[in-house]
Amino acid sequence: MGLQCCFGGTTFQTLKMAAIPSLYSSSTSILRPVSKTLTFNFLSRPHGRSLPLLVRALSAPAIQTTGRTTTSPDDKVLRPQWKAAIDFKWIRDNKEDVAANIKNRNSNANLGLVLELYERLLNVQKEVERLRAERNVVANKMKGKLEPSERQKLIEEGKNLKDRLITLEDDLLKLTDELQLEAQSIPNMTHPDVPIGAEDSSTLRKVVGDPHEFSFPIKDHVQLGKELDLFDFDSAAEISGSKFYYMKNEAVMLEMGLINWTLFEVMKRGFTPLTTPEIVRSSVVEKCGFQPRGTNTQVYSIEGSDQCLIGTAEIPVGGIHMDSILPEALLPLKYVAFSHCFRTEAGAAGTATRGLYRVHQFSKAEMFILCRPEESDSYHEELISIEEDLFSSLGLHFKTVDMASEDLGAPAYRKFDVEAWMPGLGRYGEISSASNCTDYQSRRLGIRYRPESSLTNPKKGKGNLASTQFVHTLNATACAVPRMILCLLENYQQEDGSVVIPEPLRPFMGGLQIITPKSR
Repeated sequence: MGLQCCFGGTTFQTLKMAAIPSLYSSSTSILRPVSKTLTFNFLSRPHGRSLPLLVRALSAPAIQTTGRTTTSPDDKVLRPQWKAAIDFKWIRDNKEDVAANIKNRNSNANLGLVLELYERLLNVQKEVERLRAERNVVANKMKGKLEPSERQKLIEEGKNLKDRLITLEDDLLKLTDELQLEAQSIPNMTHPDVPIGAEDSSTLRKVVGDPHEFSFPIKDHVQLGKELDLFDFDSAAEISGSKFYYMKNEAVMLEMGLINWTLFEVMKRGFTPLTTPEIVRSSVVEKCGFQPRGTNTQVYSIEGSDQCLIGTAEIPVGGIHMDSILPEALLPLKYVAFSHCFRTEAGAAGTATRGLYRVHQFSKAEMFILCRPEESDSYHEELISIEEDLFSSLGLHFKTVDMASEDLGAPAYRKFDVEAWMPGLGRYGEISSASNCTDYQSRRLGIRYRPESSLTNPKKGKGNLASTQFVHTLNATACAVPRMILCLLENYQQEDGSVVIPEPLRPFMGGLQIITPKSR
């Protein structure tokens, strides 16, 4: 439980951790048990199926219910109730494929319970419909001329039917909620070309460039940052805790330069720039396929509210068109969003997370696309191509990987990761990923589009409008600042301790060409 206190008329609300897939690391790594509770005080004012089959897989429109709320027994947080109108019949009719997909993704979704609850719900629905029909018969009989004794019998029968209906309708509501809760944990179906297995089963798609060669002992970014006076981890640890940092001097210019350069390059490819809210409702996080208040946690949630700090701009961008029907002519919608991101990084420790590699707060530019279902595969290729072009132009050596099934987060149908060579750390590290989420998120967010009516049909009017369909959503990291700075410092270090700025970034850094050691 978090504590609230007042200071100078301002309320401090405790942030608690909740679950969201890591923005850099594999989905399996973020499901580790939390080693300890972290708090962060926040100031506030008072597979293998074809695509057409997949599109139908996991639900009809997301429905926002009214007048009902749920309270978590642990968090005591009031949350709006929402439902993804999942296509349970499809799941039942394709249970073998769904079960295999759950197994291949190493998901803990309970398909057996979902099917059991669905059958129970169908049976209760039938009984409710039968009793309603009986009640209508009784009501119609009472409209006629009746003996007092006969009328009294009908009144008693109607009362009994009403009482039984109240009980059954309550059971139906509880079953519906329980079924939704279980079914919403079922992951997206998986692209047939995705390798099956753990992360080491992932397949190499592409290798770009060669590792930089050094004729002198190399340093990692932590040592370089200290000698060049670019970071202050110690003061940040005292002020905020471990895995926070101050950027200083040229590192600040490098962060701003990276973001502005990235936005400029991505906007040239037809993306609309955005800055996003960095606090969102828990329900939006859930609708994007994450668990903001789960036991295993990566999200900072604000206790006493239904809000969270974002772990990626994918979430607020995904919510822009929530519960809307888009004209087909607007598609595709392409966004590139700048935001700060916050992650608990629960359980992360050791040299693999040293310095800037794994932090609680960072800046990021995220690409997001909403498109027609038949176009999502091609836009997935476009996103990974943009990432590769960006990193190639900075002279980085990296590889692109088609991630294995167990490494996919729940929303991802397929995911490509970019892993860059980090010479100071002596290994490759993930700097970006690109995911095709098909209609998994849009079905929960309620984002549909209306195809244009056939030009061969001259009739007009509401009755001739084409049925709406769910858009497909895709996301990709254009630039996650800390790891990009890590890569640039380690790959462009010089023997005298200086670091060369890659040429594409120089116009965005006031013409700065090199970062040199400060005179003592």
